[in-house]
Amino acid sequence: MAGSPDHMTDRELLDNYSRDRNSQWLGTLFERYTLLIFGLCMKYLKNEEDAKDCVQQVYLKAITELNKYPVQYFKSWLYTVTRNQCLMRLRSIQDRTPEEIREENIAVEQPVPLLHHIEKDRKLELLSLSLKELSGEQQQCVTLFYLEKKSYQQIADQTGYSAMQVKSYIQNGKRNLRKLLDQKLSGT
Repeated sequence: MAGSPDHMTDRELLDNYSRDRNSQWLGTLFERYTLLIFGLCMKYLKNEEDAKDCVQQVYLKAITELNKYPVQYFKSWLYTVTRNQCLMRLRSIQDRTPEEIREENIAVEQPVPLLHHIEKDRKLELLSLSLKELSGEQQQCVTLFYLEKKSYQQIADQTGYSAMQVKSYIQNGKRNLRKLLDQKLSGT
């Protein structure tokens, strides 16, 4: 794919990494989300040094996991990896610390049960499959609008459709996507 890595989508960077395993692609992705990861680590750990260490652990874990499994939505996947790494870090700190770490001192969301993650992954996979079943126009417009966060006008400029066509493709695509997903989830 042509262009600067800074201007590529997460999907393009992941695809390039999957193809040639060049760490430059991951470097661009990690750079893009460093502040998000560090902020999340600070939220959980409340200590800058622990947060910096945890960011490094997240990167190492992400590199290992990306070599094993394909990832569809990098940002949400990275958020989950970071949260889990922070929770593991808190557990290890708690095991080392003689005084009790009280829940009210840690602003942590309750860990989501494993079954919830499995169900969420299943829904994301079915959503991805359903997206492929939309008409080409609907698929393109829905992807550009919801996944690449482009405006109606940007989509119109990129595709050559009118703004009204873009709006229609997105609305109809969203409705059709919901129907397809409901069918798949209900098993009909």
